[in-house]
Amino acid sequence: MAQIGKDIDFAISLLEADKLVGIPTETVYGLAGNALSEPAILKIYSTKNRPKFDPLIAHTNSIEAIYELVKDIPGKALKLAENLWPGPLTLLLEKSDKIPDLLTSGLPRVAFRIPNHQLTLELLNKLSFPLAAPSANPFGYVSPVEADHVNEQLGNKINYILDGGRCEVGLESTIVGFEGENPVIHRLGGIPVEEIEGLVGKVEVNTNNSSNPLAPGMLKSHYSPGRKLIIGDIENNAEEHKDLNIGIISLSEDYSHLAKKNFTLSAEGDLEEAACNLFRALRLMDDPQIDLILTEEVPNTGLGLAINDRLKRAAV
Repeated sequence: MAQIGKDIDFAISLLEADKLVGIPTETVYGLAGNALSEPAILKIYSTKNRPKFDPLIAHTNSIEAIYELVKDIPGKALKLAENLWPGPLTLLLEKSDKIPDLLTSGLPRVAFRIPNHQLTLELLNKLSFPLAAPSANPFGYVSPVEADHVNEQLGNKINYILDGGRCEVGLESTIVGFEGENPVIHRLGGIPVEEIEGLVGKVEVNTNNSSNPLAPGMLKSHYSPGRKLIIGDIENNAEEHKDLNIGIISLSEDYSHLAKKNFTLSAEGDLEEAACNLFRALRLMDDPQIDLILTEEVPNTGLGLAINDRLKRAAV
């Protein structure tokens, strides 16, 4: 298994040698490698068993560093960056020739973000290159929100995991691209649509699941807990499947009387708390004792949009 710790200098030595390191962010843990090195990028794809037509997100520590690697940052993109970075926002920008085509799956735009996690920002400050860092899990599986989750899934394939505690947001970043100056959301995530629209006006939401994605995280089948998951009325579905060992994930109501395992995302119905707990709940239900997972949609507003998006992909 991988070593877990807080030794930034050791992590740097591995990354500079084109090896991979698990890193914490406020969203989920990432599987990090040099974003400008094709050998490192190839290791990310092979370690995750991720298809090479699914592009990766690059992480860095400043807008100035991004300017050196893209052709331009549109005005509205810059406004989002200045107000929401560091944070769970990813921007799709026209890449320069310094960005390997392998990172973007041959697409002309590169995904960049500045993560809001002190340990990883310290790491990025000491590096001379950005880090490609998709979620640190086998492709299609539930994203990790603790260092131990990374070790359980990839510990036999990497040497080191920086331990930054549990991720505070728990959902991947919101991805925003631009058609001219018009912003388009390609993936719902840790920043609500309403907050983005408050800064740049009305945005188009285009999260169509695809086998030929325009941005990271758009593939239809994703975030799978390895058990069949049904979304709907929990009590009715529990009655219909009462002969099975059921795991239940609910927003705020306790269904422990109906389930082998029960996870309430937020007793108060708080969508931020629910988002933070979602992947932990899905991971808990990936248990040989559970035959079927039942869950329900949450209010389709704010972070609820992203929570429902992840549940629908997990149910595919």
